[in-house]
Amino acid sequence: MAYSKYLRGLMDKAKLLHKTIVLPEGEDLRILEAAHIIASEKVAKIIILGNEDEIKNHFASKGWDLDDISIVKPENSPHLQEYTNLLYELRKDKGLSMESAEKLALNYNYFGTLMIKAGHADGMVSGANHSTADTVRPALQIIKSAKKGRSVSSCLIMVSNDKPYLFSDCAIVINPTDREMADIALDAAESALKFGIEANVAMLSYSTYGSGKGDGVDKVKRATELAKADLKSDEYKDLPIRIDGEMQADAALDEVVAKKKASASEVAGKARVLIFPSLEAGNIGYKLLQRLGGCEAYGPMLQGLNAPVNDLSRGALVDDIVGVIAITALQAQK
Repeated sequence: MAYSKYLRGLMDKAKLLHKTIVLPEGEDLRILEAAHIIASEKVAKIIILGNEDEIKNHFASKGWDLDDISIVKPENSPHLQEYTNLLYELRKDKGLSMESAEKLALNYNYFGTLMIKAGHADGMVSGANHSTADTVRPALQIIKSAKKGRSVSSCLIMVSNDKPYLFSDCAIVINPTDREMADIALDAAESALKFGIEANVAMLSYSTYGSGKGDGVDKVKRATELAKADLKSDEYKDLPIRIDGEMQADAALDEVVAKKKASASEVAGKARVLIFPSLEAGNIGYKLLQRLGGCEAYGPMLQGLNAPVNDLSRGALVDDIVGVIAITALQAQK
C-alpha cells in the first residue's frame, strides 16, 4: 500500500522500537485491516481485544496471517483478576468499590489501559467506535499525567504535500487558560521533536503583535510570555524549541506575510507547530484542512500522559488508523 513519504518515515522509525499496541475495537473492520498492515510490515506488535473466533475467521477469509498479532477476549483473560485488583487499588480512594472495579475492568477501553499500566502493552489506540471521552477517561484515571499539575491535552499531525505540521489542542481542553495554553505549547513542542517536526511554535490568534484587541488576544499574549519564560528552565533550555505570538495563521505560515506583519519574529513564516486559543478553533481548523484542503490528518493523540493512549476520529480511514498506531509506538519510546 502506498503511503505518504512522511508516514512511511514514521513507520520505519517505529519498526526499530518493537512496541506492543493494544486495539480494543476488534469488532471494527477498519481496525482489523490496520492491525494486519501494521503487523505485516513489522511496525509494531498488536493486541486486538474482541471475539477470537470472529477475528480469526475474518483474517482467514482475507488470507491474512496472525503473525505478531494476539487476540484477547477480556472476559476470558487469565489477567482479568490482576487488572481488576490493579484498578481497585488505583481508584479505591476515589470511592471505587471492588464490585464496580470488576465491571469496569471488563470495559474494553479500561481493559486495554490496564494492560499498559500492568506492563503488558506499550500504548493503546481507540475511538473508531467510541467517543473521545470513552477513550480518554480510563487514561486519565489509570495512566495519569506525566507532570503533576499539568493538564493532558491533544495534538494532531497534519501533512500537506509531504510537509508535516503539528496542531494543538483540537480535542481535549475546551477553553484553555493562559497557563494551560502555555503548557499545551510546551507539550506540543516536545511532541513535534519526537515526530521529527521542527519545533517552531506559533501561538495563534486573530491578531498579530497587537493588531487586534480583545480578551482572547490578551490571553494568547500572556500564554506566550509564560511559555517563553518556561523555555529558560532546566527542563527545556537545551531543546531546539522556539515559541512566538500572538500571531495570525497567515503570518505564522507565509514568509511574505510574515515580513509585513512580524518581521522580527524567528517563528513567523516558519511555524510548524500551531497552538490554537480554543478547542473550537482547532477542531474546526483541522477538519476544514482535512476535508477541503486534502491534508492527511493523524490523531488526535494525547500528550502529557505517562504512556500513550490515542483517540481516533470515528470517521477515520484505515490509513489514518495505521498512522496513529505508528505514532503511538513512537510516543512509547522513553
